[in-house]
Amino acid sequence: MSQDAPKGHLSVLLAQAVTALMVKPDGVYVDATYGRGGHSREILAQLSSAGRLLALDRDPAAIAAGRASQDPRFTLIHASFGAIGKVLDEAGLAQVDGVLFDLGMSSPQLDDARRGFSFRHDAPLDMRMDTSRGETAAEWLQRASQLEIERVIKDYGEERFAHAIAEAVVALRGECRISTTRQFAALVEKAVRTREPGKHPATRSFQALRIHINQELEELSLALPQCAPRLNPGGRLVVISFHSLEDRIVKRFLRVHSQSPRLPARLPVRAQDLPAPSLRLIGKAVFPDEAEVRGNPRARSAVMRVAEKA
Repeated sequence: MSQDAPKGHLSVLLAQAVTALMVKPDGVYVDATYGRGGHSREILAQLSSAGRLLALDRDPAAIAAGRASQDPRFTLIHASFGAIGKVLDEAGLAQVDGVLFDLGMSSPQLDDARRGFSFRHDAPLDMRMDTSRGETAAEWLQRASQLEIERVIKDYGEERFAHAIAEAVVALRGECRISTTRQFAALVEKAVRTREPGKHPATRSFQALRIHINQELEELSLALPQCAPRLNPGGRLVVISFHSLEDRIVKRFLRVHSQSPRLPARLPVRAQDLPAPSLRLIGKAVFPDEAEVRGNPRARSAVMRVAEKA
């Protein structure tokens, strides 16, 4: 793999994440969110010729960007991280020494107008991370009920004007198809009565649609339980998340798996007879410092959590 990072994308918490993995030269690692390969390049730089790195991504553009690598230690698979167990089985990897998740979107995804993730450009309202399959945001808005649209925008965007936005969607689609980012952004802007300082009124709704179309929280909830049993003793799980809904899932998972099971009061079971926790937490949550945020404003909401196989 080339050691030159693709222009336009800066991996968040790059050094901290790879340090947290405690890379062993002959270890086996998984980069569950390849993106443009920033974390993968750093991991490969620490592996010997006996080491191995398996990377996943569901974005065909990311796969195309990484396929130029001729590194025999590196394998890149077009798959969602929700299928990580199946991918490891097919690769013949029963156990690994570390798994890294960088749940943020890559800059190329946000900056490519054709992807429909941003309202800064007028483009088809697509929002699929895997453009080879599935329903676009425009298609979903056209068929979903008002109640479904309201629930998605409220739950995934934490938008208090979700009812008004959903009502406006249903009213407008009776006249024309909502097919572009600017159409949807303008609709939301009219429906949201008060603005958050420094934030476009459509920000929360765009986030909500993206999360729903890509089933991001469901994929994360599926992936994490598949990772813990695959880690070798001392293996690390490193997760970088970018909004509170993701981080809530990560925190809950790590808390549950780093504690002994709770039993009913007065049950005659000795503490030493309880099953040992499968993970132990490593340090506190890590956040980007001021210098990183200044150099990459998209890093400002990132938080990294680390656990180790007991």
